[in-house]
Amino acid sequence: MDTRTLPDRDARAAMPPSRARALFAAGLEVPTTGWSAGYAQANLIAVPRELAFDMLLFATRNPKPCPVLEVLEAGSVRAPEGSAVYGDPGADVRVDVPRYRIWRHGELVEEVPDVLDHWRDDLVTFLIGCSFTFEHPMTEAGIPMRHQDAGRNVSMYRTSTRCQPAGELRGPLVVSMRRVPASQVADAVRITSRYPAVHGAPVHVGDPAQLGITDLDRPDFGDPPVVEEGDVPVFWACGVTPQAMVLESRPEIAITHAPGHMLITDAKDVVYAVP
Repeated sequence: MDTRTLPDRDARAAMPPSRARALFAAGLEVPTTGWSAGYAQANLIAVPRELAFDMLLFATRNPKPCPVLEVLEAGSVRAPEGSAVYGDPGADVRVDVPRYRIWRHGELVEEVPDVLDHWRDDLVTFLIGCSFTFEHPMTEAGIPMRHQDAGRNVSMYRTSTRCQPAGELRGPLVVSMRRVPASQVADAVRITSRYPAVHGAPVHVGDPAQLGITDLDRPDFGDPPVVEEGDVPVFWACGVTPQAMVLESRPEIAITHAPGHMLITDAKDVVYAVP
């Protein structure tokens, strides 16, 4: 689909998840920040059945970057009917993401708009919470999303912090970063702490060197950040962490979303809010 036909920002925010997924299935390849406001977005990783337990254990041991929202049966393209997350009968995990990544033995071999030609009946798909979910509540509270305003993807970085390994799987923590006005950092922490199922409160505020990040202008994933005077860098655990794990653990095959190109689920973000 020609990106010149991209709906405007307000239309993207108001769009129901099923309609957004239909556009992506038709070939639209864009980051999903700001889409379908009020609905949870999800990271995606599909691994062979023999690695599924290790993946679940990895997520259990690293709940901050890998909060599991749903797990599909091997070969299934949607959750069982009745799932509030992704049980829509029209859903198809092979086409509903704007852009996918294909990994073989830890090497990124291709980015594609669908994975119909790569799908296998033994693939188990994990849907993992995404921080795009809590961007809407932050925006409603008046906290600017600089990347959205600039039409950019969020900035993401590998850190020197190691995740807890599980079986054959290991790798570093990845974080997303948003520049927040200093006067609103406390509000950002308070709001996001109410959403533990989509990464929750920040893992760090301030000096990126403490996470082993040397240059904020050169993210490992996503776009360079937009900086305004008085902004403070705030870092959240990121669901791209499994992709850094794939790079290091080198499974035979893995399918993931491209960073920032998320699966928009049917679950309302308020479902994941805690008092």
